[in-house]
Amino acid sequence: MGTRQSSVVKSTGDAADAARHEAVRAEQEHVSHLYARLDAERAKAAAALREGPGTGGGSAFQARVESAVATDEAARRLARLGGVEDGLCFGRIDHRSDGDGPGDTFYIGRIGLRDEDHEPLLIDWRATAARPFYTASPGLPGTLARRRHLHLRRREVVGLDDEVFDLDGLAEPDRRTLVGEAALLATLRRGRTGRMSDVVATIQQEQDEVIRAGLPGVLVVQGGPGTGKTVAALHRAAFLLYTHRDVLERRGVLVVGPNATFLRYIEQVLPGLGETDVVLATVGELYPGTRATASDVPDVAVVKGDPRMADLVAEAVRDRQRAPEDGLEVEADNMTLKVSAEGCARARDRARALRAPHNVQRRQFVHHMLEALALNRAEQYDQMVDEPLEQMAREGGLPEWLRELMEEAEDQPLLDEADLRLAKEALWLDRSVRSALDALWPELTPHRLLSELFADPADLARLGARAGLRPSEAALLERPAEAEWTVADVPLLDEAAEWLGVDDSADRARARAAAAARADEEKYAREVLQSSSGSSGLLNAEDVIDAAGLAGRHHDDGPSRTTAQRAKADREWAYGHVIVDEAQELSAMAWRTIMRRVPTRSLTVVGDIAQTGNAAGAASWGQMLDAYVPGRWREQRLMVNYRTPAAIMRVAAEVLAAVDPGQTPPESVRDDGAPPRAVELPVPELPALVGDELDAIGEGRLAVIVSAARHADVLAVLPDAAAGATPQALDAPVVVLTAEEAKGLEFDAVILVDPAGVVSGSPKGGQDLYVALTRATRRLTVVHAGDLPPLLSSLA
Repeated sequence: MGTRQSSVVKSTGDAADAARHEAVRAEQEHVSHLYARLDAERAKAAAALREGPGTGGGSAFQARVESAVATDEAARRLARLGGVEDGLCFGRIDHRSDGDGPGDTFYIGRIGLRDEDHEPLLIDWRATAARPFYTASPGLPGTLARRRHLHLRRREVVGLDDEVFDLDGLAEPDRRTLVGEAALLATLRRGRTGRMSDVVATIQQEQDEVIRAGLPGVLVVQGGPGTGKTVAALHRAAFLLYTHRDVLERRGVLVVGPNATFLRYIEQVLPGLGETDVVLATVGELYPGTRATASDVPDVAVVKGDPRMADLVAEAVRDRQRAPEDGLEVEADNMTLKVSAEGCARARDRARALRAPHNVQRRQFVHHMLEALALNRAEQYDQMVDEPLEQMAREGGLPEWLRELMEEAEDQPLLDEADLRLAKEALWLDRSVRSALDALWPELTPHRLLSELFADPADLARLGARAGLRPSEAALLERPAEAEWTVADVPLLDEAAEWLGVDDSADRARARAAAAARADEEKYAREVLQSSSGSSGLLNAEDVIDAAGLAGRHHDDGPSRTTAQRAKADREWAYGHVIVDEAQELSAMAWRTIMRRVPTRSLTVVGDIAQTGNAAGAASWGQMLDAYVPGRWREQRLMVNYRTPAAIMRVAAEVLAAVDPGQTPPESVRDDGAPPRAVELPVPELPALVGDELDAIGEGRLAVIVSAARHADVLAVLPDAAAGATPQALDAPVVVLTAEEAKGLEFDAVILVDPAGVVSGSPKGGQDLYVALTRATRRLTVVHAGDLPPLLSSLA
């Protein structure tokens, strides 16, 4: 009997292996055909880019238009085709048979491909026809009979997983080649690779609702650890670019992440979907030219993130617009030139009345002050001439004709318009005059304003009081002028830039001159475009290029830049959509910076209030968003945890219940893996534990998450481990991180060292512990030297 059972099992196993082999062989054949077509499309785009369109009928101008349009399109097409090499095709859907034959079958991938006869070979994952791949479920399969996930390594099919919704709806050959295990759990059991898992093929229905939500307004995606909120948000970016290309391709999409490590973690996801005009940045990179990575201590971060800092910056700017109570005196031309206190105040008030930024107002202030100085100099010269004449008049020695001239001059201005202009120009060239005016109303940069403010305790106390800061709060901002900029400083730099502005009058004058110089060229181009558009059988030029664009092609402005490159370099760029990940970490001042970049208020806000680790971060979404879109933001909750095994999540849920009882943890769908454990172990013995955990996970990745207090000790005993939130750390098998640095990342195994120190290390220590516990996808070990903190009593 035992032998017979063994034979049956062997026979069943052989049949399953044969079915899998046949299914993989068939899918490999189709995938190879897709890659051949991809190579052909790449070669075609490269040739078009290299050679340009062939010459044909039409004018020389018409040929130039065709060349310009074809070259632009070929470059864009080639970039998209180059970004989809890995995992070109990841899915297949089979619709139920209609009774007369097999149902329709579609392959789903990162882009759409057609064969030589323009028949679809591969459906773009964002197309309507692909949506059942994501939305079908056992309870609501729609018209699907089967969903198949294809796992590719380079161009090779290495695995398949089938989900069958209607066995009778499949053709007989398809029934014989059914294979697989749930694709999502298979993906999660694979080792971390240093990049975000390529999970476009495992988006579930609740994520699909996020991805395909409308463009307008603010969508908040609230999701606990492992719920796929980041994946959903990134695919939403690609979906919006696909469906609203006319708007977003021109304005771009900004994705804001918590740190550089996180950005590298996700950087391959969007290019892999065929989208390249997306800017990835941290809060510390939102001010062009500054890349801040350092963090402030919690007390300082709280003050810098407070909305009152906007008032402090405004007060600091106004304080640099000075009207001396005793007036102005300056030595020039061997004279002491003077402007009264009233004259200085009048010049200041007239400049402020412009309602323009400080550096633009400065031009008006300087104009009025130079005018006052020029008139004072003219008055002094006039007085120098008049005094001897008046003396002669008193002594009776002044000729009548000279007396008449003096009386006529009394009714004339000291300087006419031309004389006044020349006098002002001469005074501005005088170093002492310029220095005096710079002291009253300096031309400022944001960096100079803040560095000088933070280095002056007296100014901080005085201006901080005006802004509503307590003396103790203002004192926290003190630091040397040459100190390193922190992440919390970047929103302050951006705020200062709003108040300071740039005097671009010279640039605008040059632009006006250039525009005038091109006017004739544009007029000619418009006439030729109109003529070309009316030519039978020729390209309708006005549909693809305007007159200004055509005229501009004759001027070499250097290499063209992508939307992303132009947007990242321009502080005032208005994005079409902004995605903020780990958004609960942003301070109120950081939100001001974000909102300036999206005046349409089209945002996807992704995060988990329960994981807020920044003392200046959000206590609720309404706290941050109601100031900008009161009552007009909507929330989508993700409640299914695909990453964290249930046993680990139960420990994390107990921590969350203690530190933030109002939050509901997500529910894990996985109940596999080793149970979490606590080990009492001194730090010097940590290397042996690390070695054991690496053996247990094989090719996966391990993170040692440690309190700030023991961070240096752990690094000392693990000299070969990567350290910190650097992009390079993602390529290492072992990395040492703080809880803050680990936010948003995932690892096969986590060793949490000194949990008590994590809890006591910051005002949000309980949330930091929750974050650290939920980074593991397979194994969790808690290392402690003394008693476990009460939050982890279930592990005792």
